[in-house]
Amino acid sequence: MYFLIAGILLLLMKYLEVGFAADLSWWWVLSPFGLAAAWWVWADMSGYTKRKAMEKMDQKKQARIDKQREALGIKKKPPR
Repeated sequence: MYFLIAGILLLLMKYLEVGFAADLSWWWVLSPFGLAAAWWVWADMSGYTKRKAMEKMDQKKQARIDKQREALGIKKKPPR
């Protein structure tokens, strides 16, 4: 996501001829988009994306369980 934001900012700066980006080559300006694509391919192939999604689901599930226990007046179990 950071590569995509950097690419958009550099692209706008180059198009509007603002700051240092006005003097940069188009290859440098467009390179963050290639890096973002490479990151997404790696993240999908390595399982990083799926692992992060599963962690987020587990956190939501645990929060839901804790909320139900609190509503029932059951104390949370201490970690071992």
